[in-house]
Amino acid sequence: MTKALITFILLLICGNTFSQVNLPNTLSKEDKIYGLSKFWQEVNYNFIYLNKVDKEKWNNDYKKYINKVQETQNDYEYYRLLRKFCATLKDGHTSIHLSKSLRKLIYNTAFGDYYIRLTNIEGKAIVTGITENKKNEIPIGTEIIKVNGIPTIEYANKYVKPYIASSTNYVLENKMISRLLSSPKGTKYNLELKKPNGQIFNLKVTHQELTDKKIYPPYKQEKLLEFKWKENKIAYLALNGFSDPKIISMFLEKLPEIRKAEKLIIDLRSNNGGSSNVGWQILQYFTKDDILLKSTSRSRLHIPAYKAWGRWTKPKDTINVSEKRKQKNKQALLSLNDNYYYSFPYNPYKIELSKKERIIIPTAILIGNKTASAAEDFLISADNQKHMTKIGQASNGSTGQPIVFDLPGGGIARVCTKEDTYPNGKIFVGVGIQPDIETALTLNDFQNNNDSTLQIALEYLNKINN
Repeated sequence: MTKALITFILLLICGNTFSQVNLPNTLSKEDKIYGLSKFWQEVNYNFIYLNKVDKEKWNNDYKKYINKVQETQNDYEYYRLLRKFCATLKDGHTSIHLSKSLRKLIYNTAFGDYYIRLTNIEGKAIVTGITENKKNEIPIGTEIIKVNGIPTIEYANKYVKPYIASSTNYVLENKMISRLLSSPKGTKYNLELKKPNGQIFNLKVTHQELTDKKIYPPYKQEKLLEFKWKENKIAYLALNGFSDPKIISMFLEKLPEIRKAEKLIIDLRSNNGGSSNVGWQILQYFTKDDILLKSTSRSRLHIPAYKAWGRWTKPKDTINVSEKRKQKNKQALLSLNDNYYYSFPYNPYKIELSKKERIIIPTAILIGNKTASAAEDFLISADNQKHMTKIGQASNGSTGQPIVFDLPGGGIARVCTKEDTYPNGKIFVGVGIQPDIETALTLNDFQNNNDSTLQIALEYLNKINN
């Protein structure tokens, strides 16, 4: 079988047709095996949720992938396979990332004359952003119902979903839709679409650089912090990330204005995390307490000798023996099965602000599926604040401390090493932090540039008497 024929078959398998695009092919077979093995090794040694993995399947998959990675035709195909292997771990803080040079060749929304942004609305791939001069041809709210002749969800489940790492199913579904058309430059798609009025039409597009960058509705450039006034002395404060500590000084600049508010909205819907300490330095102003409760954390503790002893230790060896021997034998058994952990000392965040500096007013915290990591730590610390109410959709449900390491060809990988829970042990990774008042993402919001979650929060606060 010729190389050209093999390549053609691979393209049919992935459901797309590629133009002549120069995808780099720099990795040797040895590089590919090493990268796969490096990831497999780091997961076995460091992954905090290894106890939830079917180890027999995990190891068998690894053996199968040794051959598969060697058969890949270019660096992109190789990294796609690594992502598929990684996705089986179902963790949002464990992931494979392409090199910078390779990322430049992968397009998602750009099709020359067409910019197409997709959002998961009620399980459908809905157009929520389009090139401005195409908004009549493809109105906001148009649904992609088929991709290359295959029903959209069937196509996504087969060619997109298996390559996405996520801790929660709803985030996985969202990414599956938003990345539905993600592929190398030159990839051709034959789309079948349905307009909001029910009209069905076909569109052929090819991934290439945009010829017109005017997007409808205009893309909102989110600031790190946004403050504005709403009706009835309700202040709106958007905290859009905790990675840059500059947000603390920005917050302190707005603090005199916030003190004038009778009610407050804190918007965390676009906050995908960063440093938990940054969030706590802001949250401390909105509580009467002297401490902020934090999540409890643990990581795997690996002492090779205990794992070796575990091979010769039986469950019966943990009973009718001295306490010292019992603990040693338990540790040996747990170590053998990668279930021995180190629990970090619990140190709540100590607040040194005076009571006069606090702002205790009815507060709505807006959350959504993109609220993640350090922003979820913020929510955990705010959980016992009776004057605070969470409104929106469930949070991302993924946090932890990843170990980051290089892969061949300039890519990187992350493996989550730390488990976090509520102070009482309640789990939120994999399920998300739930809102007190749930809202839904609707097509009407996008068609009318409406923020229904914000409106519900305003209605809720206006009903509260000071």
